[in-house]
Amino acid sequence: MHFTGTVYRNPYWPTWPLLEITQGCTHNKCKFCTMYKDVPFKMSPMEWIEEDLKELKEMDPHAKTIQLLSANPLCMTYDKLAPILEMIKKYLPEIEVIYTQGRVSDLKNKTVEQLKSLKELGMSEISLGVESGDDWTLDRINKGYHAKDILEQCHKLEDAGVDYWMTFLNGVAGREYSREHAVHSAEIFSQCKPMLVGTGGLTLFPGTPLLEEAEHGEFEPLSEKEMLIELKTFVEHLTCDCTFITHHTVSGKNLTGPNLLARKDRIVAALDNEIKHGDMDALAAIRRNKRTL
Repeated sequence: MHFTGTVYRNPYWPTWPLLEITQGCTHNKCKFCTMYKDVPFKMSPMEWIEEDLKELKEMDPHAKTIQLLSANPLCMTYDKLAPILEMIKKYLPEIEVIYTQGRVSDLKNKTVEQLKSLKELGMSEISLGVESGDDWTLDRINKGYHAKDILEQCHKLEDAGVDYWMTFLNGVAGREYSREHAVHSAEIFSQCKPMLVGTGGLTLFPGTPLLEEAEHGEFEPLSEKEMLIELKTFVEHLTCDCTFITHHTVSGKNLTGPNLLARKDRIVAALDNEIKHGDMDALAAIRRNKRTL
């Protein structure tokens, strides 16, 4: 298999099989991320992809799902992506769901009709690293798009019948815009129809611009308690019914699961309890031990 560098995959998706069709990230400028800092963006040669599919056919001929790598394979144009999906079907004919991930801006080069066609070829679940629905925050972390783009592109997925996930990055606005980040993100997410909303807490990793700004007093990170307050605010304002998951440092035992609206009061109560009684030193220690997003 052609895996170049560290493999990052969605931990909530089956671990196998994985198929790398791009390397690195087309944007690679988000201020909180170093995942692909030293990996130039490239599309994998079709020869590599076909060789890997032949190998997967030998190892797992009855595979029902497959996850495409790396950071944002969705960036590929329809004319480049469709032949890869067709090749997947050729070598793994029992595939039912092709999962990929991408940036909101990756959808701009595809029409609704093209997205429908990609779904017919198996691409029926997409994870979008949205991070925020607040324009100030999106500019602050250099995401390269705004809230109106999130709405426009997510509505295209809905029109095409493609299921999608949205992520909220807790804490990324810092103390200055924490509430606006939480409230405006929830408002934008709630105007969409994601099958799943996932959240994670910001960790300032070495080599990230946000850590450098924090060290120079230009970015004020939230405390663990403030992170939980922001997450609670986000959930309180979220009104789209979806599966909700979190890999925040707080235990997700009472937070993660389907039917958000039916469980919303319990999630908020669990967060409130953690805010009042949680061991913030323990949460901070867990965050310090993180090595990557």
